[in-house]
Amino acid sequence: MKIGINTFGCEHGRSGIGSYLISLFKNIDSKTKHEFILFGEEIDRYTYSEAFANSFEAVPISTKKPVLKLWHRIGILSFIKKQKFDIVLYPNPISFMPARFSVPSVALVQEIASRALAEKPFFKRAFIVRKLKKVHKIIAGSQYIRKDLIQLGIKDAKIEVIHNGIDHSLFYPHRELTGDTLVIKPFSIKRPYFIYVSRLQGEHKMHRELIDAFDLFKSKTKSEHRLVLSGSDGDKAERIHKAVAASAYAEDIFLTGHFPHENLPELYSCADASVFPSIAEGVGLPILEAMATGIPVLCAKAGSLPEFAGNSAIYFDAHNPVEIAENLERIVNDEKLRETMIENGLDWVKRFSWTKTADKTIEVLENLEA
Repeated sequence: MKIGINTFGCEHGRSGIGSYLISLFKNIDSKTKHEFILFGEEIDRYTYSEAFANSFEAVPISTKKPVLKLWHRIGILSFIKKQKFDIVLYPNPISFMPARFSVPSVALVQEIASRALAEKPFFKRAFIVRKLKKVHKIIAGSQYIRKDLIQLGIKDAKIEVIHNGIDHSLFYPHRELTGDTLVIKPFSIKRPYFIYVSRLQGEHKMHRELIDAFDLFKSKTKSEHRLVLSGSDGDKAERIHKAVAASAYAEDIFLTGHFPHENLPELYSCADASVFPSIAEGVGLPILEAMATGIPVLCAKAGSLPEFAGNSAIYFDAHNPVEIAENLERIVNDEKLRETMIENGLDWVKRFSWTKTADKTIEVLENLEA
């Protein structure tokens, strides 16, 4: 079976879906009988090559979004025919997917579709939903995403839920890291600190509420803790930067910008806790990765987070900075609670693995061909 995988819109492996593809390829059995062919920008020829010994077909077109969208409307079908693909996988279907399909096709949905479509004009929303209805199969990253797709009118039978995995060879407790400062060049981060790993974008990420909660925590406890916000700038990041600058404890808030994924386990391991206030996450991979490094997780009781964290996290109302601050104080002062949460978290994350994710994905593709 010859499987084409569209890498347009995956931000050269640096986005969530780009990271997903890299992890997926690393865990596909090298002895598989299937042939995977990636296609996209020439610059991505080597983006995924270390993860999987795949072939890559560059599409020689402009990378301007209107041109890419036009190619997906009128040019991709002839490309698929020329490559003789049996199946095509679309990892970013909201942005790049054809209006009709000449071979069995799978959309990989890792975001809350209704939220992604909310700011688009009505005719664009209707067009994208119509494409999702026509695609042969949808792999959703969570039950929460599945329910959202059903509310958009997608048939339940078309949707298969496959949770993301964790790279346990990378995300584990780094007990060897001691001392008052974590040094990962070019970063030097003084401990103790709380960590929030998420792109700086949108109100739903709740960065400003977390900053307010941190201010309350610092004001009450006089603690030496810092707040590390790790993630590249996205839409509306300027508002977050202004909120940091306006904080009475701005000197204790550290913005790392984009942080290399391979160094995240060390950044997590040295934190006192991961605090994740986002209220609209389709997939809760960051909280699983934090648990796997042996630190407590505090997160919003919203979106898919309860699905991914189970009973192993402390939940809070992300709209209530006072409640967040109280939980920060609680996790710092209650050593027994910390130990219990760390133990429960390490046990919980054992059920998530990229090998399972890869195997289930291959199974969906094989059933589609049949």
